[in-house]
Amino acid sequence: MLVALLLFILGSIANSAHAADAAFTQFIASLWPEAQQEGVSRATFDRETRGLEPDYKLPDLLLPGRPATGAPSQAEFVQVPADYVKEASIARLAGEGQRLMQKYRPALTAIEARFGVPATVVLAIWGRETDYGRYTLPYDLLRVLATQAYVGRRKEQYRTEFILALKILGEGNVTRKDVRSSWAGATGLTQFLPSEFYKHGVDFDGDGRIDIWNSVPDALASAAQQLVNKGWQPGLRWAYEVRAPAHVDCTQGVPEVIKPIGDWLRAGFVPVRGQKLSAAEQAQPASLLQPEGIYGPAFLTTKNYFVIKEYNFSDLYVLFVGHLSDRMANPQPFATPWSASSQLRTTDVEAMQRHLTRIGLYHDKLDGKAGMQTRAALGAYQKSAGLKVDCWPSETVLRAMSAAKR
Repeated sequence: MLVALLLFILGSIANSAHAADAAFTQFIASLWPEAQQEGVSRATFDRETRGLEPDYKLPDLLLPGRPATGAPSQAEFVQVPADYVKEASIARLAGEGQRLMQKYRPALTAIEARFGVPATVVLAIWGRETDYGRYTLPYDLLRVLATQAYVGRRKEQYRTEFILALKILGEGNVTRKDVRSSWAGATGLTQFLPSEFYKHGVDFDGDGRIDIWNSVPDALASAAQQLVNKGWQPGLRWAYEVRAPAHVDCTQGVPEVIKPIGDWLRAGFVPVRGQKLSAAEQAQPASLLQPEGIYGPAFLTTKNYFVIKEYNFSDLYVLFVGHLSDRMANPQPFATPWSASSQLRTTDVEAMQRHLTRIGLYHDKLDGKAGMQTRAALGAYQKSAGLKVDCWPSETVLRAMSAAKR
């Protein structure tokens, strides 16, 4: 009896999985008209979708009858800066970047001349995204995009990305085995979505095709083109490290508070290591960034900082790329060390965001990430509650919020 029951259960599970896969296959087949409209041939569509199966282990899925998988805890958002911008990693990548600077000197010089983006910046993006191509992306691009289009949180976006991936394969830009991706569908040496490939891709080596998977000149030029398309300003630094005055109001550390760099300096901010800024530099508008609140390094961030942030929406990502690019020319680390602060759990930070939203101090996403807006709102709350104003999520602030709700 027990054996029969077990066989029945296993059969039911198998039938359910088969039904789910049949529905997935039907969904993929339904995309043919859109693919055809985008210029994908029937032969390409059939070849690339034959035997395609969903990957229900991917993050950020909404699966019927199962808890939401949620996006993974990306390092950009759950690690404290000292853990993410690790000195050992920066030093290693900077040394390798210097070697690659010499290896690809003609292409990098031409990229700088054409796009106005420093060679060190595109090299730093390459280093951060795929460790200069040494990191093999773990997923099959089509399978990721198809699964996300079928049961992901952003179905419409991934539906388009899936069809554009078929177009890329049909045009012969890359072979299926080489088109590996992240769990979110970013592919190539410098991590582009298929739509970004078509918006920003550049055939820089002149072989007649855009190859961001195997051609370093194409990948780096495409990264530069993406930055230019998002508003890169030639000749402008990404940020200036400064020492903040003792009386600094950390609630000003948001993109909306913009002043000429000279005004920040007159307010008591001092460039590190005695750096002298020209009149043109002091006239540039900048925002204050304090990644650890009043602790750790402080920066005056220019427009180009936010252009890099369009590449990856994370302050720690921009700090990594910006600092790595600097280190290829100058071996000095940040002048102010990161503090030994610890980050609260994502659920705790999200609880803080909910409380800050209820009392009207926070108007951004409830995502459990201690970004600029969250830190500024925490500082405003600390002011109103008579707490030390440091703009950093801590157990002390969490306890105060919990007590206020009772």
